Amino acid sequence: MTEPRNAVYAQSGGVTAVINATACGVIQECRAHSNLIKGVLAANNGIVGILKEELFDTSLETDADIEKLRSTPGGAFGSCRFKLKAPSTSDPIARRIFDVFKAHDVGYFFYNGGGDSQDTTNKISTLSKQFDYPLHCIGIPKTVDNDLANTDTCPGFGSVAKYVAISVQEAGLDVRSMCETSTKVFILEVMGRHAGWIAASSGLAGNRESDPPHIILFPEIEFQKSTFLSRVKECVARHKHCVVVASEGVRDSEGTFLSDSGQRDSFGHMQLGGVAQELARSVTRNLGFKVHYAISDYLQRSARHIASQTDVDQAYAVGTMAVTAALEGKTDQMVTIERLQDEPYRWEVSTTPIQNVANVERKLPRFYITQDGFGITASARRYLEPLVQGEAFPNYVSGLPLYVRLKNKFVARKLQNFDLDD
Repeated sequence: MTEPRNAVYAQSGGVTAVINATACGVIQECRAHSNLIKGVLAANNGIVGILKEELFDTSLETDADIEKLRSTPGGAFGSCRFKLKAPSTSDPIARRIFDVFKAHDVGYFFYNGGGDSQDTTNKISTLSKQFDYPLHCIGIPKTVDNDLANTDTCPGFGSVAKYVAISVQEAGLDVRSMCETSTKVFILEVMGRHAGWIAASSGLAGNRESDPPHIILFPEIEFQKSTFLSRVKECVARHKHCVVVASEGVRDSEGTFLSDSGQRDSFGHMQLGGVAQELARSVTRNLGFKVHYAISDYLQRSARHIASQTDVDQAYAVGTMAVTAALEGKTDQMVTIERLQDEPYRWEVSTTPIQNVANVERKLPRFYITQDGFGITASARRYLEPLVQGEAFPNYVSGLPLYVRLKNKFVARKLQNFDLDD
């Protein structure tokens, strides 16, 4: 029998209301197999923590606090956006990663993130072979955008979908109450650079033609200003108010983002934000209606107080499955969620080769969008509804949620400092 080795777990990309539930699953499953896995080292701020040799010793955390991760939002160990170069043993970054792994006897690598994070997992897996270093690399899905390929859904999305649908339902009642003499149009901006899954989830708020959202703007549908304004005017004439949900990734006929800030992140992605404000200006200028708008931004992905029970369960399950897969000898894999049936909703976890996911973006299918481009179809509703089911309320103290903050004590360094800027 081989000697047990350590595991490294890291969180990457934008965090979610349930990513810590995945961390809980990973750590608890590793603890259940202490004869095979010595311990879990959690990297501080994703791959950056590995490069800096900043590794938290999770063995110092109590079982009770690890369990509380299941109901705590944010990233308990910090996250990052950091792009690795093409795999090469001559790259100082690559060498540093494996120097740290070797120094801390790491045999398992669990990277919890979205598409760019799965690309990182894939590259580290490739490097392990180039360095001839024995390492089980398992990607764990996470993204509110729900745009990872080869999985039915992504942990984090169900809770955002629930938050957005509830927000639209409640804000719609507010606007309806005030529209006679005040605000007639409300616009909610939601995340979604290229894929309109979150925008589509807002459609769950309404069951009747008069219910909000009255207009949904998807990245997959070309934005036409005149058509949009006509639809707003028609909606106000019919219902006295209009609720619009707009994805941050809405583009015009030339493919330009309406919310293009001109800034880019470390992965080269355009920084977005401000489409609601732009739409509000257009409505006021051209139609004269009083408009209010909101940008859900971090609120939508951190709202653990109204998380979907289905989402929490799936987030935990992909964590435990990652450990199970690694202990079965698998590597170069990402954990997936497979839908077995819609009613009643049944699902299971499995794995897929990581190269099937890295840098592959799954957009909202056209048949999920109504013919006019402003709503969701019955097929979309059948897909979305199971994902927002159930409430997983955290414990409350003095009227506020009780969230855990771990000790996060570093293990002793064994290597010299590494300058990321060199």
